[in-house]
Amino acid sequence: MRRVGAYLLFAFVSVPINYAAAGEMPGIKISPNNAVPECVTPGRLLAFLKDRNPGLNANFDRVPIEYMRIGDELGVRWDFAFYQMMLETGSLSYRNGSRAGDVKPTQNNFAGLGATGRGESGESFKDIAAGVRAHLEHLLLYSGERLENPTAERTRKVQEWGVLTNWQARFKRPITFVDLAAQWAPGSGSYARMLDGISERFAAFCDQPDPRPELVAEARGHRGKVAEAKPERPSGAELAKRAIDDAKAEENNQRFALGAQQAAKAPPAPYKILNPAQDADAQAAVAPPTGSLSNALAPAAKAEAPAATKTRESKPRTATTKQQLVVASAAGAAKPLVPPAAAGQKCRVWTASYGGQKALIIKSIVDKVVNYTVLDVNEGAESREADAFIAAYAKEGAIAGEFGSQSQALDKAFELCPEG
Repeated sequence: MRRVGAYLLFAFVSVPINYAAAGEMPGIKISPNNAVPECVTPGRLLAFLKDRNPGLNANFDRVPIEYMRIGDELGVRWDFAFYQMMLETGSLSYRNGSRAGDVKPTQNNFAGLGATGRGESGESFKDIAAGVRAHLEHLLLYSGERLENPTAERTRKVQEWGVLTNWQARFKRPITFVDLAAQWAPGSGSYARMLDGISERFAAFCDQPDPRPELVAEARGHRGKVAEAKPERPSGAELAKRAIDDAKAEENNQRFALGAQQAAKAPPAPYKILNPAQDADAQAAVAPPTGSLSNALAPAAKAEAPAATKTRESKPRTATTKQQLVVASAAGAAKPLVPPAAAGQKCRVWTASYGGQKALIIKSIVDKVVNYTVLDVNEGAESREADAFIAAYAKEGAIAGEFGSQSQALDKAFELCPEG
């Protein structure tokens, strides 16, 4: 299929890698039992890429976003596709040690498509998105899918010539990245181990907070979209389900995050307003101002933390208890909530995400407007991610509740803030 000449060959071959682990690499196609891990986000992949290549050209910052966006669209395990891109391009340095590779950075060719050696530079693509799509479509071809009008000429030729037909016929199970490695670089014996080695090195970044959580929303296609005004407000669960269905297949909904909504000229932020104001004056009162979002959300009222020994009441007994709303998470645990917005006080519901399945409600007050942010967090990192979010975007804000899913949190957020 192509010359064995991966750019990172010498960088990784000296590191001991579990050969058995390489045999356990995932299938090429996403399925309910073969989903991209939640911790793999564009922000973490970008940090990993810059760690491997500190001199990364800023033009390539969008590469992880496009792998997630197009990978979800095509149903390809875009995390391992990204690792393969790093292997093929020397972490986008396009160098093999001190020697420049045949493919040039300006070609946007992230898999060496058509680069068969002896100075053959292969195909060029008009932009990063086209180059990523060409790579992912080529992987989809390996998995056994037939493509209509593929982006890469190489993919079209391989499909027309039937180069992979006999090889694919041998498999009675989904084709994996181990299978692909043996065919992609025949005779190498190390391609699968190097690919698996990159995935193992990324694991350390899964233990760190996502440095750019807003990139998940951008990959999902929600950046800059304005929420539609509705005559009647749907429930939080309906809103979440509608957005999830639009974004991707149902089996991957655990990765979904509503995204970065902002006013014109506002700085990027992992927010989306869900119940917009109905008139211009009210909209002006809540629109994120130009400048630092952390300044826009300060100062805020600090909610009183419940006592550590507080237990859930089965029924409201007094006026005080009624104000102390209680909601059970999916796991059955109850978390006290701060009181809802006072009558006549403006409030808004937002979403933000660190990519996890659990959700918190963060309450903050800015210019007399109460903001309830439904924040998706990763299990085991709830407090750390909430603290980081509050410090960056909701100064003096407080956790108002903890939930097992985003839809539960949205329902409660709209109960606390019914206007809009």
